[in-house]
Amino acid sequence: MTIFDWLKQITGEKRRWESFTEVEKESFNPYMTHRFISMYEGYIDIANYIQTIPYTEKEKIYKIFCDMIPKKNVFLKYIKSSKKRTPDTLLQYIAKEYTVSLGEAEEYSYILGKAGIIHILHKHGVDEKEQKKLLKDLIL
Repeated sequence: MTIFDWLKQITGEKRRWESFTEVEKESFNPYMTHRFISMYEGYIDIANYIQTIPYTEKEKIYKIFCDMIPKKNVFLKYIKSSKKRTPDTLLQYIAKEYTVSLGEAEEYSYILGKAGIIHILHKHGVDEKEQKKLLKDLIL
């Protein structure tokens, strides 16, 4: 079963856990179920409460979701992040220059600005064509 089949079971059909085969039970992914259910505004509190249960207790998680979520078909749209990131290859040059992690290098990119990043790329021997390619997707 896919994640969408499981979401349909939780929000609509609500089959008993015992009626699933062992293969179907193994395919239940509590983490992704939490992610999708928490994307629906009406179910945020339910997902937050159920998230305190360890992921290894699949049967318990499924049963509580089925008991707490009303039987109605809802569209559980997965919301992707719209935040763009600085390209990893660019961050690697910054991280190498300052011997920091990639997360810290991303913060450094905001401080350095375009001119500072160009200086680092030039220092590391990156040619003009590659610099333009890396800076094209730069978010500051």
